[in-house]
Amino acid sequence: MAYRQAKYDELLIFEMGCIEKQAACFSQECLDPTMIDKFIPKEIRKKDDINIPGLTEVEIARHYTRLSQMNWGVDSGFYPLGSCTMKYNPKFSEKMASLEGFALTHPMQPVDMVQGNLELIYELEKILSVIGGIEAVTLQPAAGAHGEFTGLLIARAFHEAKGEERDEVILPDTAHGTNPASGAMAGLKVIEIPSEGDGCVNIEALEAALSNRTCAFMLTNPNTLGIFERRVREIAEKVHAHGALLYYDGANLNAVMGKTTPGKMGFDIVHFNLHKTFGTPHGGGGPGAGPIGVTKELEKFLPVPRVLKLVKDDGSIKFDLHHKLPYTIGKIHGQLGNFLVLVKAYVYTLLVGGDGLEKVSEAAVMNSNYLKMKLEHLFPLPYPGLRKHEFVLNGSILKKKGASTLDAAKWLLDEGIHAPTIYFPQIFHEAIMIEPTETETIEEMNRFVEVMKAIAEADAEELRKCPQNTTRKRLDETFAAKNMIFTYRALRDWRERNAD
Repeated sequence: MAYRQAKYDELLIFEMGCIEKQAACFSQECLDPTMIDKFIPKEIRKKDDINIPGLTEVEIARHYTRLSQMNWGVDSGFYPLGSCTMKYNPKFSEKMASLEGFALTHPMQPVDMVQGNLELIYELEKILSVIGGIEAVTLQPAAGAHGEFTGLLIARAFHEAKGEERDEVILPDTAHGTNPASGAMAGLKVIEIPSEGDGCVNIEALEAALSNRTCAFMLTNPNTLGIFERRVREIAEKVHAHGALLYYDGANLNAVMGKTTPGKMGFDIVHFNLHKTFGTPHGGGGPGAGPIGVTKELEKFLPVPRVLKLVKDDGSIKFDLHHKLPYTIGKIHGQLGNFLVLVKAYVYTLLVGGDGLEKVSEAAVMNSNYLKMKLEHLFPLPYPGLRKHEFVLNGSILKKKGASTLDAAKWLLDEGIHAPTIYFPQIFHEAIMIEPTETETIEEMNRFVEVMKAIAEADAEELRKCPQNTTRKRLDETFAAKNMIFTYRALRDWRERNAD
């Protein structure tokens, strides 16, 4: 398949149009400036110049369409980004989230006007409770990392309520990078322990690290190598014996849904990534959703407000928001969370159903092991055996011929395939982490295998030239890392400083 990415000399939107231009509107009232006096009260009009460029509707539509054509996503093709579970997002879920009753909800509408929304939240919490094998859930966290942070705040509040000062969090060297960051943000000292030779938690190292200062042990199961932690119940017993809590990073839940639950494994706090596991959008800075589930003992520490289901004397049902919980960690997001993401996850679970979720995990694990079997003779598999939803190969053979895993990732872009996760986890060099998810066909996976064969056989000079067919060629990543420019104002200032 010949692949060529669209390329336009597209300006930033702040560099387009002019302040004086009026945006095209096809309503006569909008074209009449006197209508401003009729519809916008003087006291709420902005008096200062906000310096927004005037653009017509046509200009805006074309600008974002061209940007989309220069971008890549799960609707464009294969996206085997290990650990991130970039699965296809059903368009029916998008359609349901666009219904006016959902899409036009204001976050501060009175509860009597959002009964359907509150019912959806209540029902989704119950669904996730069953999937996680956990008693209570909050949907407020806006992302996986936000869920981690929320979960650790709950863990701290739990220990503080018991009069215990616990300021340490333990995690394995295979942990996601957000785990140590969340621990530090929660005010905890982060302690990393090594893995065993089989890629699983080193139990002896865990025992040595546990103490009466331990707040929680954070664990992903299956871990980021795609290996199931078979001794997880033993881990739970040792953590609980020291009075600490066991936290489940749900990034890899897609591998075990319907087969087991974090609750059965002994976890006290569970986070779910709706933008990974439940078919909702992922990436680009959001929106996401990272609900947290907890045991009954921890429920009273959940953030407020909580959605309550009230049955009236006449048998009718009303949903309400409960704000007054004495042990709550407080409010960590808008009261309805990232609501439209929640709608899509709710629709996804209903579409797939309980048995369907189990089949999702079965297909994800089957696809992963199929690709592993096809590729492990090209790139070494550091740890032998079957995998769950993802696996990690070693790209060090590329180093021997003067290339690198980064070069292989750029070659894949030239073939219209998003690169896998590379250089993570950092427990060995040149890692290539691949996750096909359940949504990829055998034809697409076979094409990926053929491209990986070509990479293994290519000479270093060919690899280092890539990419050639993408909108941008090889970027100076060192320069980008040293010059953090995230806003138009920062770009403008940088240009001014480097004008000569």
